[in-house]
Amino acid sequence: MIIAELLGRWSGGERRTPRRTVWLLAVAYGLTIANLYYCQPLLPQMARSYSASSVGYLPTVVQVGYALALVLVVPLGDIVRRRPLVFLMLLAEAAALVATATAPTAGALLVAGTVVGLAGAGVVNVLVPYAATVAADHERGRAVATMLSGGLVGILLSRTIAGLTAEFFGWRVLYLAAAAVTLLLAAALARVMPPSAAEVPIGYAAQLRATLRLARCEPLLRRRSLIGACVFGAFGVFWTTVAFVLAGPPYRYGEAEIGLFTLVGVAGAFAAKAAGRAADRGWQRPSTGVLLVLGVASFGATAAGGHGLAWLIAGLLVLDVAVHGTHLLNMSVVYGLVDGARSRVASVYMTFYTLGGVAGSAAGAAAYRSGGWAAVSATGAAFMAAGLAAWAGEARGGPRPGGAPAARTPGSFRGGGPQGRRDRGGAGRSGCR
Repeated sequence: MIIAELLGRWSGGERRTPRRTVWLLAVAYGLTIANLYYCQPLLPQMARSYSASSVGYLPTVVQVGYALALVLVVPLGDIVRRRPLVFLMLLAEAAALVATATAPTAGALLVAGTVVGLAGAGVVNVLVPYAATVAADHERGRAVATMLSGGLVGILLSRTIAGLTAEFFGWRVLYLAAAAVTLLLAAALARVMPPSAAEVPIGYAAQLRATLRLARCEPLLRRRSLIGACVFGAFGVFWTTVAFVLAGPPYRYGEAEIGLFTLVGVAGAFAAKAAGRAADRGWQRPSTGVLLVLGVASFGATAAGGHGLAWLIAGLLVLDVAVHGTHLLNMSVVYGLVDGARSRVASVYMTFYTLGGVAGSAAGAAAYRSGGWAAVSATGAAFMAAGLAAWAGEARGGPRPGGAPAARTPGSFRGGGPQGRRDRGGAGRSGCR
């Protein structure tokens, strides 16, 4: 019913407004990203259908597919028409979800999971730069914030939806229902997204080279990508280990209570919206610094949270605000570096961001084994402090490639003015070709 209503309200050709389009894109973002997280609370039930040792790799192969999409699929968003690209990827994801539900062996399940991660990541990371393109100049920060909020809500609710559906109907029914919803999304976006030509008329190999060149030639993109990797690493440190704390003394929570605790993370959705307004006012740099300082401080509260729930919740609230707010501000800066070819930017930034999360998860698990919750909190604070150091280096500025002066952080989300903007090809006037 929700999808049908969206189709009726937002597929009216010229009557469509960018803001309504962005809301539909945010819904699509949330529902698509949820497909990647349904498996996490379902692993014990899925293990009864196959084997625990094999099914345990399913979240990993989903993330492998996600990482492959960032490097190999997302750059296609600049060189092919986005509407058919998104439509085909949604069809591929729906097929992979059906294959997951009907997989006869654990091997087939893992292959299907990899495709779910690859197709889902391709969709969401093409839709975000698309939303930045269709929004009005003075509303791009809020448009990206709306997209990120949709994704965050999708991730948070995915665990609850998966648990409830699987409990009453089984995990296979959940995946079949997700496939049906994905097909409805494909139909909706095919109606809403306007037909448009490719932004950059080059081949795939040239696009991959241009993406690498953009990463090499834009120090601000590299620095913001590093900041994103650090904050998402801190996020991974916390979420990889907090379930162990909640399951042990003094809390001794069960799976349902731990699942409800994750809903505290909805604060990040509100942080993204507030950060979007700050981006539209040109406050990216000072706002980023404030959020990073809060991120470091949040782990002081979480350290005390090992023995007090109020401290743990307070630390999580501040951490979520810092992580999601910084992520939005980063994206507002890097998308402002170019007038077009924003899928290249998404590929570079999100690859760093995802690798930071992987590093944080590994570091958090190692810290918990070696020093318990206190070591986890110290590790998370160290990731945030590294991001703060990278931000301080941005504030000092530095030479541009080719001897050009340092490009300022875009003063608004309109592309950054004459100094922050770049040509459609990506490297712009930096002199790095």
